[in-house]
Amino acid sequence: MAERAAVAVGPNVRRERNLVGLTLRELAARLGVSIGTMSAIENDKVSPTLARLQEIAEELRIPVKRLLDGPVAEPSVVDPVAGAEGTWREFAPLSVDPVLGSAIDVFTETGYHAATMRMIADGAGISVAGVYHHYRSKQSLLVAIVDMIMEELRPRLIRARDDGGSDPVERYSNMVEALSLYYVVRSDIAVVGTSETRSLEEPAAARIAGERRALQGLMDAELDRAAAAGAVTHPRPYTTARAITTMCTALPQWFDPIGPLSPEQIAQEYAGHARAMLGMRPAYS
Repeated sequence: MAERAAVAVGPNVRRERNLVGLTLRELAARLGVSIGTMSAIENDKVSPTLARLQEIAEELRIPVKRLLDGPVAEPSVVDPVAGAEGTWREFAPLSVDPVLGSAIDVFTETGYHAATMRMIADGAGISVAGVYHHYRSKQSLLVAIVDMIMEELRPRLIRARDDGGSDPVERYSNMVEALSLYYVVRSDIAVVGTSETRSLEEPAAARIAGERRALQGLMDAELDRAAAAGAVTHPRPYTTARAITTMCTALPQWFDPIGPLSPEQIAQEYAGHARAMLGMRPAYS
C-alpha cells in the first residue's frame, strides 16, 4: 500500500497554489487528476500519497517539506493588515470553509451562471444538502465571496494610504500599489469579484456597488489633496484615475506568477505607471 502523508496537508497545498497563482483546474490538469480530486485533497477529504505530494511540490516548485510542516493557522481575512506598519504588503492564507473555497474554484473556472450547487458540493466533498445547510443559495455564496474581497481590500488600502505619511502623492501611489498587489496575490477570488458583480441581485448589488464607490472615493480623496498641492499636471485626473483602477483590477487576466516579475515588482511598477499617467510630481518640492 502506498505511504500517505501523516499530517493534514490540504491547507498547505491550497496556500502554496494560491501563492504561485495557479487555479485549481490548472494544478489538477498538470497532475493529470480531476478538479474534484484536487479539491478533495485541499479540503482534507482525501489524504494524498507521499508520491502524489512530491508531484504537487514539483509543480509548485517548492520543497515537499513545505507541504508537510503541519496545518497552517489561518487568520481571518482582515488580520493580515491589522498588525504592524507596512503589513499591507503581506498576505496570509485566506480562511475559508470548504464550501466557500469550492465555490471560489467553481466560479473562477466555469463562471457563476454555469456553476451548479452539485459542482460546488463535489468540490467540497459533501452532499448538495450539506451545501444548503451552510448557504441558502448560489447567490448567497457569491455575495459572501464579494464581501470577503471588500472586507480585506478596504483596510489594505487604508493602511497603504496611511503608510504614505503626509505626502498625498506617496499616499495615492501606495494605494495603487496595494490595489495592484491584491489583484495579483488574490487572483482567484479577485477574478470572481470583477467578473461576476453583474450577477449580484438586490439588495446586495446596490450595497456592494456603494462599497466599491467608497473605495474609489478613498483614492480620489488623496488625488484631490495631491492636485491641491500642485502635484498633478494631467488636465483630467479623475478620468485617468478610473483608467488606473481598471488597469489594476485587470491584472489577473494576464499576470504570470512564474514570469520575470514578482507580484511586488509588478505592483510597484503599476504605481509608477499611475504617477506617470497623472503627471505627478513631488508635492512638497
